[in-house]
Amino acid sequence: MKTIQRVMCMGALIAASFGAAAQTYGPKDEGRRFNDGSKVVCKNVEVQRNAKDPNRIAGTATGAVVGGLLGNQVGGGNGKKLATVAGAVAGGAAGRNIQGRSQQKNGDRVVERRCERQYR
Repeated sequence: MKTIQRVMCMGALIAASFGAAAQTYGPKDEGRRFNDGSKVVCKNVEVQRNAKDPNRIAGTATGAVVGGLLGNQVGGGNGKKLATVAGAVAGGAAGRNIQGRSQQKNGDRVVERRCERQYR
């Protein structure tokens, strides 16, 4: 019983230490100075937003299916299986690439204000 309590306490301490380590700053902190000579500086950054499918799953899946179907048309026996797998892999990579280029061209661009602490 005591072992379980010790493990739970250690887990809580570790979780608390990770939670306290990440410090974020916002526009309200701009110009804030610290004792070590550092200060918070904010910049406008253009960010691309692709809310529909940021991981490009649709393009990858579609490309894999099409590539697998095309690969299945080649060879016979074990060669046919190998061509099907190779076609699916190549098609998935191509579909992911095509969807990524399309999203980059047609994606929404938003300007965000990002702040970070600069050390001297």
